Amino acid sequence: MGDQTLLACGMAAGPLFTAAYLLEGASRAGYKPIRHPVSSLALGPAGWTQSVNFLSTGLLSLLFAVGLWRAGPTHGGALLIGVWAVGLLGAGAFRTDPVSGYPVGAPDQLQHPTRIGALHDLFSLIAFLALAAACFVFAPADSPGWTLYSIASGVLFTTTMALASAAFSQHQRWVDRGGLIQRVSLTIGWTWQTLLAVRILHT
Repeated sequence: MGDQTLLACGMAAGPLFTAAYLLEGASRAGYKPIRHPVSSLALGPAGWTQSVNFLSTGLLSLLFAVGLWRAGPTHGGALLIGVWAVGLLGAGAFRTDPVSGYPVGAPDQLQHPTRIGALHDLFSLIAFLALAAACFVFAPADSPGWTLYSIASGVLFTTTMALASAAFSQHQRWVDRGGLIQRVSLTIGWTWQTLLAVRILHT
């Protein structure tokens, strides 16, 4: 693949991931987007669609990381995007445990997480930390606006992901809005990656 094609993969991943989970979440019986995490869409008979969503966008982000390695300003940043991509692939390979009462009839939180669920959480955590770090690594630039935007994205992405994690751990203040908070966080992260791809493509 050419460098421009690889970088374009970084532009496509976020919109694809977002469109897929919005469509799936709107049509799934018993699923509440405001309360339930995106990962829970991988549960149930139609759950394969969200697993494919993780895997396809993880692959696109991995190709983007290769493009950044070739054309980007920092190999360290490219590696972090690569780790983010591997985390997405792992999250797709291992399904999450039921949480916050989804699927219908499931407890709000399992007393003993399954091994597969624990691996999903581990890969997700690695992915989120890598993307947050990438925001800061790519922040230094000749454009103060980009620098401020990247720093703000890193801070807000980290903060909202922490709040979403608290919600899915059944913190009473946040539990009913965990899905909404996570979606805000994902929008921040994916938008930053999309704009990073646009920026590198036009330099």
